[in-house]
Amino acid sequence: MKVPYFDLKRQYASIKGEVELNVIKSLRSTQYSLGPEVELFEKNYSKYVNSNFCTGVNTGTSALHLALLSCGIGAGDEVITVSMTFIATVMSITYTGAKPVFVDVCEDTQLINYKEIEKKITSRTKAILVVHLYGQCAEMKHIIKIARKYKLKVIEDSSQAHGAKHFELYAGTIGDVGTFSFYPGKNLGAGGEGGAITTNDKKIFKKVNELRNWSQPKRYYHKEISYNYRMDGIQASILNVKLKYIKKWTLSRRKIAEYYKNNLNNKKFTLTHEKSHNYHVYHIFSIFSKNTKKLQKYLNANGIGTNFHYPVPAHLQKPYLDLGYNKNDLPFTEQVSKNQLSIPIFPEMKTSEIEYIVKILNNY
Repeated sequence: MKVPYFDLKRQYASIKGEVELNVIKSLRSTQYSLGPEVELFEKNYSKYVNSNFCTGVNTGTSALHLALLSCGIGAGDEVITVSMTFIATVMSITYTGAKPVFVDVCEDTQLINYKEIEKKITSRTKAILVVHLYGQCAEMKHIIKIARKYKLKVIEDSSQAHGAKHFELYAGTIGDVGTFSFYPGKNLGAGGEGGAITTNDKKIFKKVNELRNWSQPKRYYHKEISYNYRMDGIQASILNVKLKYIKKWTLSRRKIAEYYKNNLNNKKFTLTHEKSHNYHVYHIFSIFSKNTKKLQKYLNANGIGTNFHYPVPAHLQKPYLDLGYNKNDLPFTEQVSKNQLSIPIFPEMKTSEIEYIVKILNNY
């Protein structure tokens, strides 16, 4: 049997008619940049995550960039974040002229260790950029408390956490501002690129909307340096269809994850931990082994697709070597990067595929 790591064709086949009708409708409207489909998506997504405001943009990276700028982050500032993330999180800080300051992650959840945050706060620290990695929220209750104590902004990178919850609060609505990516492989994916910014702060919302579209209150009259980060109508038309299914798809992901957790019993690897006060949406299902390359080779030989998230943490990537971090500075981050392996988890998986993966892993 062959089981792909992910299969977008299956998802597309299940909603093909609706998606194509809505795309055609968008094409015929000729509202290709922003427009009614984008406005509808912003309204729908805001309702989904229970935020006061939502702004659609062209990518998740743009969303991060605008979120930081809207919080006043700029040259000379420091932003505390994690190194165990996709590089866009860190580069978005660099785009503003600020400096990323890395905190280690927790061994059991692979999320930012809030107990390490205060040690990294200086007079230049202006924000904490939290990453809700793999589909689970970080310990926001504690992080918000620290942020308020030091008057720091909190930005949530929720690119892997559409619909995730922390004490019943949705990812992207707990801090000052949240960001999302709609890259095709995400739990909610566009037909290309897309992103969104959510907030309950009207000032941040206003600033984000200005910055995404050349900061022009009147056409061709510009207030400040700004960007072309607009969401396009065709992507919004696809997202508006998919958003109707996100709760159903999330339940499928959680059901698969539960099966894995209940039936994987091989002591040669461990699984990520879900906190009882969190609602994990399982964008990624991670297993941890001391020899992941050997495990990956074994799974691939048995027809099972896999991936690594992420093999080289940001503090050891070439663009950030000048920050002065060395190996073992972030021990759990580096441990995760060496030992993590992602196995298939997507809503359209067949029962036979899930059972096969468990069988192969237990026989390892």
